[in-house]
Amino acid sequence: MQIGIDLGATKIEYVLLDNNNKEIKRNRLSTPKNYENTILTLVDIVKKLDQNNEKFNIGICHPGAVDKTTGLIKNAHNSQWLNNKNLIKDLKKTINNNILTENDANCFCLSEAFDGSASHYESVFGIILGSGCGGGLVINKKIITGANGLGGEWSLNQIPIENIKSLKSSKVLDFSNRIEGYLSGKSIEKRFYEKYKNKISAREIFSLYRDKDKDARLFVNYYKEILSRSLIIIITSIDPDAIVFGGGISGEIDFLDEIKSKASEYINEPNLKTVFLKPKYGDASGVRGAAILSRQNSI
Repeated sequence: MQIGIDLGATKIEYVLLDNNNKEIKRNRLSTPKNYENTILTLVDIVKKLDQNNEKFNIGICHPGAVDKTTGLIKNAHNSQWLNNKNLIKDLKKTINNNILTENDANCFCLSEAFDGSASHYESVFGIILGSGCGGGLVINKKIITGANGLGGEWSLNQIPIENIKSLKSSKVLDFSNRIEGYLSGKSIEKRFYEKYKNKISAREIFSLYRDKDKDARLFVNYYKEILSRSLIIIITSIDPDAIVFGGGISGEIDFLDEIKSKASEYINEPNLKTVFLKPKYGDASGVRGAAILSRQNSI
């Protein structure tokens, strides 16, 4: 059996899977807002799931990536307390299980490519549209992390390029002009407030859109354009067989066919073969992917 843990910014979900991917136990709890208590919580979860000290393999997915040189977590924008921490090393001070860590979007994609909605496809790109935004790439049911651990981090691309005033003006790129700064839940709420002075949640914005509210429809139609054009980066760079859309914002999207049609039009590919999919396991895919990861890389 394998333990999977999804270490999110607001919740920790954990699962115990058998070797046939059957869930033996799954639960979730709130994420502590500091690193020390996060470590204590993770250790407690492992001890509960591995009561007989059978040394189950553990897979942990989290925001950001792990620097392959130092082993330190980087780019965990929504979980700042994880940055510059060596999660495996610190957990190993208390537990002796084999532990692997990986980006949360990568684990989401692995789960859906392994036995989820994209299990019949060779190359799969997974997109997380939640409070943040991320991506992962799986080929032949293996995560592709790349030389810098940034494989699939499509949301870090700058868009639109015209907004960069001067190539010499700043050493730090503006986060708000990244794909994440347009498509994530937090950015949706921020931009809607800036435009309409109405402070409501992303879910409420999409609900108003479905109710044909004028402002919400204009706003979401613009969102469709940004999402469609952003997907072109993936399709023309990787050309995956399938793209799976996960995260809370994806759950609000009921216009994937329209998005695919727009992307097809923009790249002049009328018979676009890339399949757009919703996830089989929903928001449980990340934690399942973490457990599968630990099995694939068992010692």
